[in-house]
Amino acid sequence: MDETLSLWTLFASSFLAATLLPGGSEAVLFGVLKLNPQQYWPALAVATLGNTLGGMSSYLIGRLIPPKKQIRGIEIVTRYGAAALLLAWVPIIGDPLCVAAGWLRVNPWWSALCMAAGKFARYLLVAGIAV
Repeated sequence: MDETLSLWTLFASSFLAATLLPGGSEAVLFGVLKLNPQQYWPALAVATLGNTLGGMSSYLIGRLIPPKKQIRGIEIVTRYGAAALLLAWVPIIGDPLCVAAGWLRVNPWWSALCMAAGKFARYLLVAGIAV
């Protein structure tokens, strides 16, 4: 597979995996790095960027659409603020944390930074296993 196409596929996969849609971007990152180990840092950057932008789309949903019921994760975000988004990569709780942060109007820059840090750490671990 072409290296550029691999990175675009990784971006799309990581973006969609961070939304309310299910997906496994870790497997795509693993595959990209197995086929193109020279793409280590670009692949980490692309996966982190895509996954963070996907998480921020959930944040935006929380900010723009008021929930009709209590959002899971709201207590955690209320208590820890943007730092709670270090866990935005965790399956099942990550999406509600992002939506709750948006609904609570947590600073979007700090939210994105914390989200990116947590997601990068997870991808770094996956990349270390792949290479």
